[in-house]
Amino acid sequence: MSKKDFNRSDRPVPFADTLMVRDSCLCLHVRRAARTIARRFDDAFRPFDLTSGQYSLLMSLNRPYPPHMKDVADLLAMDRTTLTANLKPLERRGLVAINPDPKDKRGRLLTLTEDGLALLARAFPVWEKTQRDLEGLVAHSDPKQLLADLISLSQEPKQELEK
Repeated sequence: MSKKDFNRSDRPVPFADTLMVRDSCLCLHVRRAARTIARRFDDAFRPFDLTSGQYSLLMSLNRPYPPHMKDVADLLAMDRTTLTANLKPLERRGLVAINPDPKDKRGRLLTLTEDGLALLARAFPVWEKTQRDLEGLVAHSDPKQLLADLISLSQEPKQELEK
């Protein structure tokens, strides 16, 4: 490809810009990394008939007191409709119970069942090994700093106060 072809002026976005985005876009690379990491965890959790998302959902319910759906949805950065859809297969398998909040019947509390706790206990060592393996892939950098940076990026931007 000649330099002229590379930066054709008749294109509204030159190919050089495409390459620049390919090489530097945080969104692209975080999404690629997320899909790759999710596949690694999906493979690791396959013997438990769990996906990485289901494992994260089960782990988010492992609390001293049953959380409200809103709290779990916020933690997992999903809306309540999506959370409900993700809970249904886990509830059908008897891993999760959804009960009315005794203080407010409109609210729902989510609880790991004994089977859910047992499955989580069996899957946790697999999560630990997979996590260590993935951290080893970023050993030349600081995995804790990478995590802190990802958490920072996942925070909702603060809205500027209107004047």
